[in-house]
Amino acid sequence: MYCTALSRRPIGLKWRSSSWMVTFVIGLGVAVDLLVYSMIIPVIPFHLERLGHSSISSMTGWLLFAFATTIPIAMLSERYKARKMPLIAGLFVLVGSQIMLMEAPNYAVMCIARILQGIGSSIVWVIGLALLCDTSPPSIVGLQLGIAMCGMSIGFSIGPPVGGLLYDHFGYRGPFIFGISATVIDLIGRLIIIERKDALVWGLDPAEAPDSLSKTVSYNENVSHGIENSTIDPADVPEFLKGVAEDQLSKETTTEHLSLLSVIVQLSKSPRALAALFVIFVYGVTYSIQEPSIPLHLQDVWNLNSKSVGLVMIAAVVPTLFSSPLAGYFTDKRGAEWVSILSILLALPWWGVIIIERSLALFIVCFAFQSFFTSGVIAPLTAELAAVSRTLEGVGYAHVYGAFNLVYGVGTSIGPIVGGQIYDNVRKGWLVLCVLAAGLLLLSLCLVTCFTGVNPVLRRLNKRTNQATDFS
Repeated sequence: MYCTALSRRPIGLKWRSSSWMVTFVIGLGVAVDLLVYSMIIPVIPFHLERLGHSSISSMTGWLLFAFATTIPIAMLSERYKARKMPLIAGLFVLVGSQIMLMEAPNYAVMCIARILQGIGSSIVWVIGLALLCDTSPPSIVGLQLGIAMCGMSIGFSIGPPVGGLLYDHFGYRGPFIFGISATVIDLIGRLIIIERKDALVWGLDPAEAPDSLSKTVSYNENVSHGIENSTIDPADVPEFLKGVAEDQLSKETTTEHLSLLSVIVQLSKSPRALAALFVIFVYGVTYSIQEPSIPLHLQDVWNLNSKSVGLVMIAAVVPTLFSSPLAGYFTDKRGAEWVSILSILLALPWWGVIIIERSLALFIVCFAFQSFFTSGVIAPLTAELAAVSRTLEGVGYAHVYGAFNLVYGVGTSIGPIVGGQIYDNVRKGWLVLCVLAAGLLLLSLCLVTCFTGVNPVLRRLNKRTNQATDFS
């Protein structure tokens, strides 16, 4: 504690350091990050064509890959003890890289700008969510992360249509000026919030556990000691808190520091975790494999311009605003295994239907359903990883998110390259991309059926089959 006579209590300390304020600001940062990433998707192919380049889809894929190659930042982020200053530095890098990309005279400079943009974005993303985990009470950290992650859908729903519209009306610089303005607003939010370590100096702990957490800990202690006449009614404890509070509080006292790579190694000891991480990787690939090719596909088949492409891409994003919360709700009710299986099963047919090139309206509707069901796997798999982490010493929720981000980052790095190369170099490239995505999802369905959940669906089916055989 270093309060001195010259120190003054910050104005608005309580609300500026509150977990809900931090969640709002981090959610805003995630939205800005996805906006900056996605607003050039309908712009870059047309800009490269205007500059006289060929193999547009491949070149766009490499630009998207340059943005995603930020895994080392995720590995180093846990070494920061202060979160706010790296976040502010990351935003300045993000602004500078956008200016560089806006004024880039050639493709090589564009690639360098996207690499810098990805570094700044990764700092904002990874350290921002670590700050959220620092500030949130353990009992609601999952809820807070879920709210902040809604920024993904918001940013991606705004980016492509606004980018295409501004490019169509104001030229190449228009989308970047908008992105820089949004980043400045995000910077103001980062300057407003107060870190938990600074709030503790003034005797305020924004991560202090609420009464519900204390009740849950008491409930868990009674269960673990075999006390039948508990003073806590289990019905009064929220279902998602049972078994969580004691584990999470014990993890906070663990002194061992694990890198993200060590966390991956720890999680690899569990088949459940391996299956979940693989499906997350597949989601990253399928999510990004279409990004460099869909503007060209829409242009080739229906002769759409950048503004129209941006509007069509809303169909891919708006449904995810609803699918993730719904999937999370049913995961709490029915379990991660059933929601994951149902999401993949319902997504597979739509990957086949979007191959049809007869009607733009049919394509948009099918694209929306495909996005809705495919994105439904994220909430149950995140819950699955959290459940596995509670059985591994030294692994907390922040570590799980880091592992999630690492695996997802690898998928979104590979996806644009594969998509761009296939669309440019393979006959009927769009059909091949959709079949490849469907095949990966089919493999994911097999893994989810075999390994997801405490009692996987395949094990249940085998048990019922054996019971039916015994009775016969």
